[in-house]
Amino acid sequence: MSPPSAGGAPSGRQSDRQETLEAWLFLLPALIFLGVFVLYPIAYLCILSFTQGSFTREGTYWVGLRNYWRLALSSDFWQVLGNTIYFTVATVIPSLVLPLGLAVLLDRAIALRDLLRTAYFIPSITSLVAVGLGFRWLFQNNGPVNGLLGAIGVDAIPWLSSVTWAMPVIILLSVWKQIGFNLVVFLAGLQTIPQARYEAAELDGAGAWQKFWHITLPGLRPTLIFAAVTTAIFTLRSFEQPYVMTGGGPLNSTNLLVFYIYQEAFGQFDFGYAAAAATVLLLFTLVLVYVQLRLSQDNR
Repeated sequence: MSPPSAGGAPSGRQSDRQETLEAWLFLLPALIFLGVFVLYPIAYLCILSFTQGSFTREGTYWVGLRNYWRLALSSDFWQVLGNTIYFTVATVIPSLVLPLGLAVLLDRAIALRDLLRTAYFIPSITSLVAVGLGFRWLFQNNGPVNGLLGAIGVDAIPWLSSVTWAMPVIILLSVWKQIGFNLVVFLAGLQTIPQARYEAAELDGAGAWQKFWHITLPGLRPTLIFAAVTTAIFTLRSFEQPYVMTGGGPLNSTNLLVFYIYQEAFGQFDFGYAAAAATVLLLFTLVLVYVQLRLSQDNR
């Protein structure tokens, strides 16, 4: 045992305990907030997915894995899941490529650079509902887009009522919405790459493409991982786009997983089945977060 310190001062072990207690006291409000608004809803969602019924006098009752079995046998669910995967992949790729190219250009000393950065960022802070209404007006049958096509001799396209074209319009909206956020992320990432690397590459005779491929991309790897995962999560939880623009149609071709969950929960009042579908969405999100953490650790 260590002798007590002179003057009655607390020993090292007592000091450590006091610091630990103080740390937990400072963390307690955040932990309570996390438990009430994050952990408890997730736990309740998982429990609800094993029940059936509604919030009425009869209440809910336990059905085990029946809701998950219904999901596995539902052709609508598999179509919605396929729509969501297609929407996610088709949104994430251009949402990374376009802002990356713009960030490389805007990182240079060009005219109106600050104005262009602000202009590209504005969509990311615009209400998605307002943007959805704007795009629905642009792509309606007699809207400006078809008017422009008619001016060059192209027949009008029923964008939002076509199984072929409705999803690309929603993807275009989502890409346009996400470009500004990823642009800022990539600009921040470019600031972390030492300029000495580019200067050394120029002395060795490297061209613009060689510097981009061998210096910029490797230096932005952690930023790319972060942007890819956050964009994928943004697309997985997309609700406003089909709700405002197409209502999930035509023929369920633009119905995404979150909108499908909303329909089952608040349209059919089948809360257990909707909770099972939401649990599947939660698992997809957790997998993405796990992949980000593993890739980030491997990059250290």
